[in-house]
Amino acid sequence: MIKEITESVLAVDLGGTSIVVGEVTPGGEVLGIKSYPSDTTTQSFALAAIMRAIDDYSLTIGLQAEKQLAIGIGLVGRVDEQRGIWIEIEPGKTEVLDVRGIIEQRYGLICGIDNDVACATKAEQQFGWGKESQNFIYLNVGTGIAAGVVAEGQYVNGASFNSGEIGHMVVSMDSDVACGCGRKGCVERIASGLGLHERVTALRSQYPGTVLPEPAGSERVAAEVIFEAAQSGDELALKVSEDAAKALAALVMNLVRVSDPDTIVLGGGVVKNNYFAGRVRSYLNPKTMRFVAHPLVQTKQATTEVGLAGAALAGWRASQRHGEEMKSHG
Repeated sequence: MIKEITESVLAVDLGGTSIVVGEVTPGGEVLGIKSYPSDTTTQSFALAAIMRAIDDYSLTIGLQAEKQLAIGIGLVGRVDEQRGIWIEIEPGKTEVLDVRGIIEQRYGLICGIDNDVACATKAEQQFGWGKESQNFIYLNVGTGIAAGVVAEGQYVNGASFNSGEIGHMVVSMDSDVACGCGRKGCVERIASGLGLHERVTALRSQYPGTVLPEPAGSERVAAEVIFEAAQSGDELALKVSEDAAKALAALVMNLVRVSDPDTIVLGGGVVKNNYFAGRVRSYLNPKTMRFVAHPLVQTKQATTEVGLAGAALAGWRASQRHGEEMKSHG
């Protein structure tokens, strides 16, 4: 007997390299999924790419549930979830967009938006480790590095919707690795997917015997390729991987001192690699980590598309708020 699906949210997860679109049930089950090229040159370009992806998904994959309650979107940068406003994609690239208004007018569905890492963190809170922990950190290490902090059961937004931008935490005071934020030694430039590639590029001339490929144009040396070479003993890959592991371990220990979590959930492609996650663990100080019952664990959610499940939650919340407003005005 085929299970009848009555309600869903069309969810969108905007990333630096791809846009993932899927249909998600109230329980966090992903019914369908498709990836598209991302364009984060500007917020307008990114939103246009999102709408093209939604249109294509509706035509090629189609919607399974009888009723779609909302569209939920996870966005990069500063997001005002309550007002549905996308404030800033990255420092210096600010274009305040009424994403909720634009999407609702185009598709005739309630729209909810949130920051992408906030989406993943809130999904973990709803469907994963949040069932066991009221104090956890969701540490996302992908193209960049960011985190979501849940303290006493509450997600920490910050005064300017800018909490969790931990990629700009300095982890090496004597580092010569410059960051776009104006400082040196930021963890994102050492341990993110982009940071690993940049370190390989910067140090390559010192290791003429490296087996790591030299990519053309805008291509990157993938983190998986670097870690595989490190395990085989490649000196450049080992240098870059170990520096990154030390930097991430320093970041984790600093974060532990800030919010006193009992759990740290790993997210993002870089730390999905078991070898690299193990190297990070090896640099953690047991005394610093003594109160962390679950250090550096993987998600407990049924889906690996954590950001998509979180984007759907943003849609559900917007739909619920709309329903409450309609009742109050009725």
